[in-house]
Amino acid sequence: MTLPRPLLLFTTGLAFAVILLGAYVRLSDAGLGCPDWPGCYGQISPWHADTRIADAHSADPLGPVSHAKAWKEMLHRYLAGSLGLLILAIAILAWRRLPPARRVLPGVLLALVVFQALLGMWTITQQLKPMIVAAHLLGGMATLALLAWLLLRERAPAFPVGAPLLLARGLLLLVLLQIALGGWVSANYAALACSDFPTCQGAWWPQADFAAGFSLQHSLGGLGAEALTAIHLLHRLGAVLVLAGALLLAARLVRVPQGIGAGACLLAIAICQFLLGMANVLLGLPLPVAVAHNAGAAALLLCLVWVNVRFAGRSP
Repeated sequence: MTLPRPLLLFTTGLAFAVILLGAYVRLSDAGLGCPDWPGCYGQISPWHADTRIADAHSADPLGPVSHAKAWKEMLHRYLAGSLGLLILAIAILAWRRLPPARRVLPGVLLALVVFQALLGMWTITQQLKPMIVAAHLLGGMATLALLAWLLLRERAPAFPVGAPLLLARGLLLLVLLQIALGGWVSANYAALACSDFPTCQGAWWPQADFAAGFSLQHSLGGLGAEALTAIHLLHRLGAVLVLAGALLLAARLVRVPQGIGAGACLLAIAICQFLLGMANVLLGLPLPVAVAHNAGAAALLLCLVWVNVRFAGRSP
């Protein structure tokens, strides 16, 4: 027996939507729109907490609390909670229908989504501490990747022997690392530490403090300019490596008849993602472009999961 494909497909699509909405909430500074968890001022919705939100907004009109921000934050929580329930349903079905060896991935997914819920709570209670915010973003991407792997593994045909499996695996790991770096950039508001491209602050290698930039215990706003520059520079270098890896893997894929479409898809997404990163810098991080950059990261991850599952063939 297998898991219901419509359930897996819908859950994967919902995970993608939760990632995009989470990026929109974070980038529009609505992460503390409801400063408690799991409700909003102890209520089930911002509508029920209307008076408390209005009082907080009146006391600090430029602060993190407003009705619009509260609804953004709670909508994200509602969707994330729905995603968690769907993953619980998948894990239960896997336990009932699948042999023990095939229950591992659904079990890992369930454990991951529980940990994601804790990270969501700590994001609020720790006042957007960068380490927790970045981990929450990476956990969301990992959830999406595992759902896609679960969806694809049943019917994915293998590429012929000789396809570049190790290269595909390596690029997938590199993209996950780059997503983690992107989360660190976003959590520390380092996206505009360099406002020019391809140089940074008018130099190819400006003053940068990597030790401070990648210390994990600081609070939001606790880094100096040179530390933020270091974060931004490393993410740029990662983008170049990912693009180079995508070019190399696409060149290998097009040599395999079944890999032409995958190679073209991979290359198109990687180039678009690189251009979106450039646009964020040169245009001053406009919200639609910044959210699209998060979508591009998720799309690149999904494409690489697809390639890797096809390389690996059918799971036992």
